Amino acid sequence: MAEALGLHPRPAEMLLTGCAALGLLEKTDGRYRNTPLSEAFLVRGKPYYFGGFVQMADKRLYAGWGKLTEALRTNRPTTWDPAVQSSMFDGEDPTMLALFWEAMHSVSTMTARKLGEAVDLNHFRRLLDIGGGSGAYDIELCKLYGELRATVFDLPHVAAIAAGKITEAGLTDRIETAGGNFFERLPEDHDVHLLSMILHDWDEAKNRALLRRSFEVLPSGGAVVISELLVNDEKTGPAPAALMSLNMLIETEGRNYTPTEYSAWLEEAGFRHIETVWFDAPAANGAVIGRKP
Repeated sequence: MAEALGLHPRPAEMLLTGCAALGLLEKTDGRYRNTPLSEAFLVRGKPYYFGGFVQMADKRLYAGWGKLTEALRTNRPTTWDPAVQSSMFDGEDPTMLALFWEAMHSVSTMTARKLGEAVDLNHFRRLLDIGGGSGAYDIELCKLYGELRATVFDLPHVAAIAAGKITEAGLTDRIETAGGNFFERLPEDHDVHLLSMILHDWDEAKNRALLRRSFEVLPSGGAVVISELLVNDEKTGPAPAALMSLNMLIETEGRNYTPTEYSAWLEEAGFRHIETVWFDAPAANGAVIGRKP
């Protein structure tokens, strides 16, 4: 390994020991090899490859968290400059953007499966994934629900990324893409809307407006599903949600919200029979669901 990576044998041995201690490698008859954990999540090309998220944390988030004190004092993101950029994606290095979307696909794929197991979508036929990114949720949910069809709705250049992932998954007959700005319009003719890891990006006013628009275009009997790392109503945790909220400080204008906050916004928009369903996944710990009378 030292020869392959151009390392001195001393640090190479220390790295192997560290990876074994973390459960990423196992040693048999004097040789190291991947554990099932690293084989499943850290090998390129595997269905649940998670390396994109690890690379994004290294190349983008680590530097932003290093300026957390600055973010706290200025109430501004530190991974991009709002003074010269219109969004976190404006003017971003293409390599960094590719890492971001690969990371989002990694974390979303595993979360989507948990969401689909926790929330019953059997009564719905057409899902609109608002801000659906690479289409990971749609791919996994359509695999779980054989009668479900889906539309990934995101900015045109993002929808193009989703189209590629959908083709790779062999689901072009059931999942389509549509380009647009969800603050300006939402496609009609869908009976369930998904907002996954979207509302934590924005402030309360924008979130309320987006939920009102969702209510307007959904048919009677339709539903909206908000999937997030939910902060508890006491605002004391849990740790993954609280830390993701701080991540929103260095990345966005939003934060991670509570079930009570989401429920109040849903009710204000006109939704009823609001409930929170809890589950355990990398990018979410629950879903707040509202139904249109």
